Amino acid sequence: MPRKAPRTRPARAPRAGGQGEVRIIGGDWRSRVLRFPDEGGVRPTPARTRETLFNWLQFHLPGSRCLDLFSGSGILGLEALSRGADRVTFVDHTPALARTLRDNLRLLKTDRGEVVCEDVAAFLQRPANTPADILFMDAPFRQGWLESLLPLIADNGWVTTGSRIYLEYESDRPAPAVPGNWHLHRNKSAGQVTYALYQVLAAGRSE
Repeated sequence: MPRKAPRTRPARAPRAGGQGEVRIIGGDWRSRVLRFPDEGGVRPTPARTRETLFNWLQFHLPGSRCLDLFSGSGILGLEALSRGADRVTFVDHTPALARTLRDNLRLLKTDRGEVVCEDVAAFLQRPANTPADILFMDAPFRQGWLESLLPLIADNGWVTTGSRIYLEYESDRPAPAVPGNWHLHRNKSAGQVTYALYQVLAAGRSE
């Protein structure tokens, strides 16, 4: 008799009030699974993309100061802390996500993370007290965030010479316009998403 094809379950869309989960893939907290509410359209960076990104960053993470914008589940900043970052500031405007991030930091027994529940544009409009060594920005797609926020990041001192900036954006759009001294270090595409790592060069330099 012919064998029946195995039944597969269709992927389910996140439900309002439901939960998602992410797994940290490297460092001190490797394999820890953390949960977060399915709110605010959060879409965590996939494990394979994170593996590539943190391979790119492996020599720059120890002791670094990081800024995770549109942090959502917080997985990029949490992965950075797990791999030796000294400090991560998480910024997200959704109260439920911010509360869960604080809970997850307590669960991991770390005081190296700070969660700011605020609109990212409002946060970046203030001058930075200290520039980030590494900045992560996985903004919601098709809302013009890169165009409006990249100038604020550069003009208000959120990064400086030697800083790394990680961006995710739609593969079907052109690469974002970045300041002249931001050098594209690496980029890759995975399906509908392109992810890119830039390095800030000294003022007046461009490549």
